[in-house]
Amino acid sequence: MTTEIPASLPRLAPPGAGIPAIERIIGGAIFSLRRWRGSREAFSEEFKRERESIAQLCRGHGERTLSTRVLVPRLRGLEDSSRHWSVYMTIDHLRIVNEQIAIVIESLARGLVPEGQASIADVKPRPDIGPTVAPEYEVACDRLLEMTATSGDLRTPVRYAHPWFGPLDALGWHSMASAHMGIHRAQIARILATGSKA
Repeated sequence: MTTEIPASLPRLAPPGAGIPAIERIIGGAIFSLRRWRGSREAFSEEFKRERESIAQLCRGHGERTLSTRVLVPRLRGLEDSSRHWSVYMTIDHLRIVNEQIAIVIESLARGLVPEGQASIADVKPRPDIGPTVAPEYEVACDRLLEMTATSGDLRTPVRYAHPWFGPLDALGWHSMASAHMGIHRAQIARILATGSKA
């Protein structure tokens, strides 16, 4: 049984369809180099900078603007299904991902591999999300930073697989968290810029 897509919504690839193969291959190579050259401190500072940039982008905008879904061109690292989000939806996605990465880092630092598989489709936001997501997102950001600061060596012998980039140690997941914030900071900027022209 197929679900009809409302006429008001654009036809996009389904959640979890991924990014183009060439982008995944090149991105994977760049991501490997980034993990090898990076450190806990560098990734934490990057995460904090991206968090502040997101806060600055949102500052001064009302609930209506932040709740409005805007179709934007696909950015590198962004699934097609994620192109029609509001700012609040993007923040909800970041909340979900940061919460899950904090759990993964904590488990790997204790020598335990989390149960189940990481799924891109499972971290999509709620379409009707509103301003209540903002404090929840801040809590998730704080928790991730706390986990990365208080865990032992993040270059853990145990790994947990990312759907696109394969098995990662705790430092790899920390690197993923900060890079992921950057992708969606760019998305938020594009949503606000495109929405203001509509």
